[in-house]
Amino acid sequence: MSEIKNLTKKIVKFNKARDWEQFHNPKDLALSLSLEASELLEHFQWKSKKEMEKYIKSDKKHVAKELADVFYWVLLMSYYLKIDIAKALEKKMKENEKKYPVEKAKGKNLKYNKL
Repeated sequence: MSEIKNLTKKIVKFNKARDWEQFHNPKDLALSLSLEASELLEHFQWKSKKEMEKYIKSDKKHVAKELADVFYWVLLMSYYLKIDIAKALEKKMKENEKKYPVEKAKGKNLKYNKL
């Protein structure tokens, strides 16, 4: 079993033990994901590049917790929507390789339709 599946299984077991499945509809899962992503962003808000680099070194464990919360909701949402998130990511990376070929995109921050 893959690491993603193992992690997802742990998350689902955790939620089932607390009878939280009743709250896990697509809207609320997406809201929770967005809220956790916003909490991750708070760690970087109003910081210069230099301040962010210092903060990441000193507070990496707090950033890691928020990033883990985002990952938690991604895995839970993919479980309930029956999306194999690893396969979805593989497919998306293949699409991105076509949209952003190295010879056109290397060193550029432009959207694919502007390359």
